[in-house]
Amino acid sequence: MRKSLLLSVNVLCATVLAAQNPPAPPAPPAATQAKLSVHWEELTAADFKDAIGRAQGTCLLPFGIMEKHGPHLPLGNDLINVRYVAINAAQQEYAVVFPEYYFGQIFEAKHEPGTVAYSRGLQLQLLQETTDEMARNGCKKIIIVNGHGGNNSLLPFFAQSQLEMPHDYVVYVQSIARSAPGEPAHKSDRSTDMHAGESETSVSMIARPDLVHLDRARQESGADQARLKGLPEGLYTGIWWYARFPNHYAGEGAVASRELGQFEVKSWTDAIVQAIKAVKADAESLRLQTEFYERSKHPLDTPQ
Repeated sequence: MRKSLLLSVNVLCATVLAAQNPPAPPAPPAATQAKLSVHWEELTAADFKDAIGRAQGTCLLPFGIMEKHGPHLPLGNDLINVRYVAINAAQQEYAVVFPEYYFGQIFEAKHEPGTVAYSRGLQLQLLQETTDEMARNGCKKIIIVNGHGGNNSLLPFFAQSQLEMPHDYVVYVQSIARSAPGEPAHKSDRSTDMHAGESETSVSMIARPDLVHLDRARQESGADQARLKGLPEGLYTGIWWYARFPNHYAGEGAVASRELGQFEVKSWTDAIVQAIKAVKADAESLRLQTEFYERSKHPLDTPQ
């Protein structure tokens, strides 16, 4: 009787202990552990730390805009397309991709519905604080992937302005790179194929075909209206775009094709992949930048 009672007590104690200390769940398969999203916003805090390590501190900031894109493409077309190629590139050569960013230069489209044009000072301040915050979170190599022609002057200036004061990270700018040898023949005039025309519309047919309305592409003209012919070559004025393309449409979107889109998406993606690889291997930019900051404190000590 006593032995039976002791046995019952032992079984009860073992049951209680097992309930308090359940066995650890089985470890996830190695493939699951290795799978990290490239999207900044999709990562948990712990996964983010792993992602920054895997990316070797390399992060992408795809930069679009909100503006009219002819009568047939969405307002966020640049943002949609640049994120599409950036995410595809980061999945091939791992990097962390910052969330949607559209706070750029688009004053020339303020007369069109849906345009979001932030002030000059805010554009620069927000971009600086964004890259500062990215760097604080381990992104010591930041590639701004430009997807909007209106940023072609803003972004190199921003990168150059990083020399104003010390930073412990480097900013790189990757321009739009859709053309490459072997590109399919274009059906429109390439000299005016600049905005919502054949090339850009073709890319959109790959990135978001559901948002492309080719049947509307001929509702407006994308022809160059050449209203500043009297100004000599090399003389710049900010109203040039409105003078040439007041409909905020340059080219012929109606002749776009998936064949051209697939080629240009691949060309652009490949260029970003190569940029990520080069940036990961780059040890000189930060070293020279740091050297420059130090020497700029004492310009009279610089050998002449």
